[in-house]
Amino acid sequence: MKHLLDTQGLAYHDALAILDTAEEMTAVSSRQVKKLPTLRGRTVVNLFYEDSTRTRISFEAAAKRLSADVMNFSAKGSSVSKGESLKDTVQTLDAMGADAIVIRHSASGAAAQLAASDWSEAAVVNAGDGTHEHPTQALLDALTLRRGWSSAHLNGPRGTDLTGMKVLIVGDIVHSRVARSNVWLLRTLGAEVHLAAPATLLPYGVESWPAIVHYSLDEALSAAPDAVMMLRVQAERMGGVFFPTAAEYTRRWGLTDERLRVVEQLRLGDTDSPALILHPGPMNRGVEISSAAADSPQAKILDQVAHGVAVRMAVLHLLLSQRQHDGNHDE
Repeated sequence: MKHLLDTQGLAYHDALAILDTAEEMTAVSSRQVKKLPTLRGRTVVNLFYEDSTRTRISFEAAAKRLSADVMNFSAKGSSVSKGESLKDTVQTLDAMGADAIVIRHSASGAAAQLAASDWSEAAVVNAGDGTHEHPTQALLDALTLRRGWSSAHLNGPRGTDLTGMKVLIVGDIVHSRVARSNVWLLRTLGAEVHLAAPATLLPYGVESWPAIVHYSLDEALSAAPDAVMMLRVQAERMGGVFFPTAAEYTRRWGLTDERLRVVEQLRLGDTDSPALILHPGPMNRGVEISSAAADSPQAKILDQVAHGVAVRMAVLHLLLSQRQHDGNHDE
């Protein structure tokens, strides 16, 4: 694995390697000294052209816990505001000795363009590109799901996939790079993926995705999913009217207190363990998810945040340690 650009092209063995390595990295967060010397002397650049809290801080924490040097770049207040191109920015960072570039960009395909170019020899990690993909979010979601699935079935998570698990993703699918990355990764790991959304929030060609589509959330819940992942309504990406009102969206598509009672009766497979509730954040409480659902014992939202650091540690470790072992940056 030279870069991490998407999950659609992520091989099964690479996905498991990341998850298994992340399992080891979770132990670091519980230690008194949360540091490993793995990437000492390496430089990780967080190149963010879009606002971010969880992802940027998570990547920064991951790099620092591996003892890497970190440079944070925000497009706001930089030469980008003066018209500097992505190419010139990346070449500047490469001249400063970047070993890995974590990029978030509003343009779909920006990370792939960077990886395919000769602008830099650094490893490229896609931290979200337009409405295309967000692979590390899907990986941290998969780690959260795998831990719940394996513990319910009394077997250790290392080396296991999600075969037999049924995951329901609900909401603003059309604008969600998280949904796209999750669909591909969860299918690679053996899960059965269901999507539930109004027709206006489903992307063109969704029928070709490896997922079962529902046009009613209540109908989708009757299929007894093992996990329900609610998506944020991305109003900032909506140029038109995709549903009548926020209240109407909540009534038909939100994980309300009433639907929470339905989810509370769902179980993980044939076990007595409760079904899981996930949300990639940030949440619009009272819109796509009620406060009761977000704060319920079944919700693994804070676990997702914690697992994000472990997964990003694993990704940086696997990408840069291999290059360090090779003794160069050559692909």
